[in-house]
Amino acid sequence: MTATTAGVLRVLGPRDLPEVRRLLARDPVAHCFVASRVLASNLDSWRMGGELWGWVEDGELVSLLYLGANLVPVEVTPDAERAFADRCRRIGRRCSSIVGPADEVAGLWAKLAHAWGPAREIRGGQPVMVIDPGDPLLVEPDPLVRRVRDDEVDILMPACVAMFTEEVGVSPLAGGGAEPYRARVAELVRSGRAFARIEDGEVLVKAEVGAVGEGVCQVQGVWTAPHLRGQGLGLAGMSRIVELSRDIAPVVSLYVNDYNHVARHVYERVGFREAGRFATVLF
Repeated sequence: MTATTAGVLRVLGPRDLPEVRRLLARDPVAHCFVASRVLASNLDSWRMGGELWGWVEDGELVSLLYLGANLVPVEVTPDAERAFADRCRRIGRRCSSIVGPADEVAGLWAKLAHAWGPAREIRGGQPVMVIDPGDPLLVEPDPLVRRVRDDEVDILMPACVAMFTEEVGVSPLAGGGAEPYRARVAELVRSGRAFARIEDGEVLVKAEVGAVGEGVCQVQGVWTAPHLRGQGLGLAGMSRIVELSRDIAPVVSLYVNDYNHVARHVYERVGFREAGRFATVLF
């Protein structure tokens, strides 16, 4: 019997919830996104927006792989990596990216590249940054940054589209994506997880909490209007965004491209520290 067949790969469901949560708790910051999908759905695939695969050895759940718009590995062992990659090759690529802890993403991609490649872009080093509940904010927060109101979704949308396009390299509205993308932005606004400084109908600074896990939230979409960059507005705005995010979860995290020195400097000045490394493969 080979190492790959010594375990069992299966799709997880509601009865697996306690084991899944124990596994995710090994690194609540790194696993925040998957935890957010699990907690929101209780492992109901329809509500989760994808499937969660588990790798079981000797009756114990040891690794996970989330399959949705993103492919996200969690605590993937070498045996699980082989089994996950084999199944992924057989079903074909359904995701727009692979994202997660750098070593795990690299391992999966090495086994999938021939079948799924070429990638549009590989971002191999993305610092995961975190600010803990007891950590002081080192910059005075901008009091004009606030939660976006339900009637301001259309004001927020152009900034969200601009940030996404700038960050990912393609518009979220392309290929029929306009309606689902607007629905996602509206959902974040409705749930009190979208923050911005808005003046005269223009977004100056904005960000959203894209995921909420076990005591950890993950900030995404940090953006300052291009004509206002370099003036300190984003720095004070980020400090306020942390303040507001702490009302959602005590530990605030995000990840950033290693080449984005300006953003990294902003986060460090606010009080974030590096807590790990992600990687992303974009298709």
